Amino acid sequence: MEDPAKQGLGTGMAAQLRGAGLRPTRQRIELSSLLFAKGHRHISAEELHAEAQAAGVRVSLATVYNALHQFTEAGLLREVTIDGSRIYFDTNTSEHHHFFVEGEARLIDMEGSLEIDDLPTPPPGMEIMSVDVVVRVRRRQ
Repeated sequence: MEDPAKQGLGTGMAAQLRGAGLRPTRQRIELSSLLFAKGHRHISAEELHAEAQAAGVRVSLATVYNALHQFTEAGLLREVTIDGSRIYFDTNTSEHHHFFVEGEARLIDMEGSLEIDDLPTPPPGMEIMSVDVVVRVRRRQ
């Protein structure tokens, strides 16, 4: 028999998925429960896959990637790309910027606001949707 607390979380996740226009499949519910249970955080597909495996959720890495991209398209997550090869998913979808900690592969939300002046004019027929700033930091030597 399923844990009543977990069942309640799954029911809430199903409603959240439906509200975002996604069909609440078992795998989406399980992944979103893992993803959103710990509050705002940054996670890679590989990290979520490892958490799923540790929790006994049988899901392939490809399914995790697909679900994360679907959650992003539905507005439940924000994608943060670092140097074109590393993608993190942020459960905080508000407009904010990040510090990337070199050597730790970790993102930290930037506190406060950041003003960016003199943005280039977009190409004809285009508009600027958002500006993402990632400031690379490292521990002092």
